[in-house]
Amino acid sequence: MAESWYLAAFIGVTAIATFATRVIPFLFFERHTDHPLIKHLGRYLPAAVMALLATVFLQRSANWSADVPGLDALLPGLLVVVIHLWRRNALLSIAAGTIAYMTIQQLALVPA
Repeated sequence: MAESWYLAAFIGVTAIATFATRVIPFLFFERHTDHPLIKHLGRYLPAAVMALLATVFLQRSANWSADVPGLDALLPGLLVVVIHLWRRNALLSIAAGTIAYMTIQQLALVPA
């Protein structure tokens, strides 16, 4: 019984901390949206984060010792780019890339 309360408290504190880290920047930056640094970060940071995530994904997830090195990760990555340029919908492009990657991995569509 004591473990249940401990786990509930742990989950509650974690949920509050996660929520706070998401809300505090919006509360703090609401009055500072005209600041040049905030405009600069808002313009360039999303692309930089996506480039970093793509680089880590290709390094960690691709099979670089396959017949065609990295094809198992490059194909879904290309699909994400094409769908995003076509529809301009991040959720759709990320979902399509994830589904394509998992399909390639589960069905072994790219020879190792």
